[in-house]
Amino acid sequence: MHGGKRIQGTAVVSEGAAHAVLRRGAVPALAAEEERALRMRLGASLPMTARLERIATASDAEIDLLAIEIEAFLAQRERGTAAAAPRAPAPSPSRTKEKIVRALRRRP
Repeated sequence: MHGGKRIQGTAVVSEGAAHAVLRRGAVPALAAEEERALRMRLGASLPMTARLERIATASDAEIDLLAIEIEAFLAQRERGTAAAAPRAPAPSPSRTKEKIVRALRRRP
């Protein structure tokens, strides 16, 4: 609830109008949970000027563990892309190819 007073009633709002209102910023007529539910339902993101709130607090150990997990993930992804990069096959000498080249060189 916002400010202890809640507005009761029903309204019909189009999806486009809801997106436009949510793009402008926080909606004071809605509770925080209602606004989050609308944003999730409509796929509306926060405005670029909005301040991000920290929902949960983590201990230093949890933050360190998360940093280690991120570093390990990035290192694994880098190794995977390096290994998956297509390599040009090394040219192997072919006896048939050599015969053709010699024959073409002999031609006048």
